[in-house]
Amino acid sequence: MLKQFADYLVFTLIGLAPGSRPGEALDFFIYDTVKIFLLLTTIIFVVAIVRTSFPPEKTKRLLSRNREYVGNILAALLGIVTPFCSCSAVPLFIGFVESGVPLGVTFSFLISSPMVNEVALIMLWGLFGWKIALIYIGTGLTVAIVAGIVIGKLKMENYVQDYVWEIKVGNAEIVEQTFREKIAYAREYTLGLLKKIWPYVIIGVGIGAFIHGYAPQDFLVRYAGRDNPFAVPLAVLIGVPLYSNAAGVIPIVHALMEKGLPIGTTLAFMMAVTALSLPEAIILKNVLKNRLLVTFFGIVAVAIVIVGYLFNQILAT
Repeated sequence: MLKQFADYLVFTLIGLAPGSRPGEALDFFIYDTVKIFLLLTTIIFVVAIVRTSFPPEKTKRLLSRNREYVGNILAALLGIVTPFCSCSAVPLFIGFVESGVPLGVTFSFLISSPMVNEVALIMLWGLFGWKIALIYIGTGLTVAIVAGIVIGKLKMENYVQDYVWEIKVGNAEIVEQTFREKIAYAREYTLGLLKKIWPYVIIGVGIGAFIHGYAPQDFLVRYAGRDNPFAVPLAVLIGVPLYSNAAGVIPIVHALMEKGLPIGTTLAFMMAVTALSLPEAIILKNVLKNRLLVTFFGIVAVAIVIVGYLFNQILAT
């Protein structure tokens, strides 16, 4: 239905030739934009209602009761349904540390929350199918859990900024909401989030449309295809300086996969963009000393590269 609408608009009303570069690029842009916004509106509203059961204070208390391993798994799972991003990293980190959440468990949450979320899940499901969506969720959770466990084992509490340990945040009262209040919250949250991310969606779809219509397939496959043994770390290096959320990066991933890039390479790129970014490093520098910050980024980057190679190998056989 949506594809027919996009085809009719581009090739009949506008009059661009099917198969032409501008026609294919514009068709991709219109189809993906409408589809993504419909998916986003529906799923964000539903998940926002679910999130009312996991306010920040309740999340902190829940994680503070669990130690390593179980705590890492629970933290990574909670990261999927909690509305945090790198922008809230500093107050979130301080609150977790003050509540007694182990350092490694805290990092499992901080990795999972921006990387694995409902936006990524529904958009991947809608664009690539449930198998790709579950692969991404599974690998994202694995990276968050393993990286958090490794950081916890390194016992790097001394490399948290000294002032963090001195702050006493205190515990806020958890207020239960009625169903009507949850619906109102979900509506406001959905509209607010769409207002924030719509430019990323438009830019991401625009880049994806350009790649779809104009980027030569042989060029992309030559430099980032299976024959290049350094394609995965290259994808991670390219992704780290970028700053986007899942809504902005998934249309680019869609176009790259259509051009023939292996799934492991594209997933590595997406994970690097959403979980590792320069703005996040600048924000976390306020609470982490250099050694812990570099260790955090290094462990996550290595884990993402391993995931990329693993899936390229598995799906190539």
